[in-house]
Amino acid sequence: MIWPMSTPSKPRVRRAYDEPEPQDGIRVLVDRLWPRGLSKDSARIDEWLKDVAPSTELRRWYGHDASRYEEFCRRYEAELADEAHARALARLRELAASGPLTLLTATKDVEHSQVPTLLKALSG
Repeated sequence: MIWPMSTPSKPRVRRAYDEPEPQDGIRVLVDRLWPRGLSKDSARIDEWLKDVAPSTELRRWYGHDASRYEEFCRRYEAELADEAHARALARLRELAASGPLTLLTATKDVEHSQVPTLLKALSG
């Protein structure tokens, strides 16, 4: 799937390993773990919002098992309502309102990650 360009209300989504592009705007890592093999100097990440990512427990339970994806999304939506997640989500909304925003993730299967649920939460 090709993710859309960023607009003030819709962030762009890219893999953390992708080369930065001028239209990325603010680049925010939305994973709880730092991407394997990516140095902090070369990453060109403006902000790392670990608290917007699924909890370690939920991430481990899910294990990128596609048969658990719907339940993963439901549980992640519930997590986004807790205090730490809500603060991080509010920060993402601030960043999105200030200009182009790109959400970065290390996952290979973006469509079955937390990112679609996060995009939905940002738009709501």
